[in-house]
Amino acid sequence: MAEADWLEVKLTVDGELAEAVAEVLARFTANGVVVESDVKYNDAEDEGTPYGPVRIFGYLPVDENIEDTRQKVAEALFYLGQIQPLPEAEYRYIANQNWMESWKLFYNPIPIGKRLLILPAWIPEPEGRRIAVKIDPSMAFGTGTHPTTQLCLAMLEKYQLPGVEAIDVGCGSGILSIAARKLGSPHVLAVDIDPESVKATHENAAANGVKDGLEIGSGSVAEIKAGNFSRKSAPLVVVNILAPVILRLFDAGLSDLVDAGGLLILSGILEEQADGVVQRGIDAGYTLLEKALIKDWVVLVLKKQGE
Repeated sequence: MAEADWLEVKLTVDGELAEAVAEVLARFTANGVVVESDVKYNDAEDEGTPYGPVRIFGYLPVDENIEDTRQKVAEALFYLGQIQPLPEAEYRYIANQNWMESWKLFYNPIPIGKRLLILPAWIPEPEGRRIAVKIDPSMAFGTGTHPTTQLCLAMLEKYQLPGVEAIDVGCGSGILSIAARKLGSPHVLAVDIDPESVKATHENAAANGVKDGLEIGSGSVAEIKAGNFSRKSAPLVVVNILAPVILRLFDAGLSDLVDAGGLLILSGILEEQADGVVQRGIDAGYTLLEKALIKDWVVLVLKKQGE
């Protein structure tokens, strides 16, 4: 152990658990976490399709507190496993020079839909027809691996029209806002109540060259309605949080953020919660355009009544 600089913690899980595990490990790793998945190519024209389990890596500094830290990690993973079963964590001591390579060696781009590509921030944009959205995979939220993020991105690609302005409530890493800008929105308002999310969105927007036209701030529905930002509504609003939070946002006036005839894209919803969210939308004057799911996670596309 004396020659080791880091203790690597690794868990291999399915996509819907990836962000939860990453969030737990990020509590103990000052340098963030690594998230990776495999890509398969079905034929010569295939640009790559993610498949199989997701691997989450965290790196703990080896110091006088390492055994105590390792015990705390194990306890945190145990409690998460009480909600949904987790595999055993794998531990490995590594030298500092291997740590830097572990960040980048196996992190793969993630193709979404027909046009989008989630790209680790250090990789140059590849040639081709896909629109690259660069995201720092050290962040424990909004890395593009979770089904809800992928569902929202796919619906943005399908329904967003060039020139349509948008609002992203609970922007996380900014991945949806950046994608909306790159898909043709001239102005996107991205808000979050978490200061780290606001900071991450600023950083990712700069990495993607879309800071012009991307308004980023601290807040949620109430702050938008209060006029704290340049706009109070938009033709397109996207919310990728959790179903109970979405219902509370409806109570707070989420529907007011969507222009008449506009679209509301909602995700972070488990399949058994979808009917309740759809009904709340219907009560607020929406019709359901589309419901799609990956495993147990659902995305809803709702259209507001009006022109």
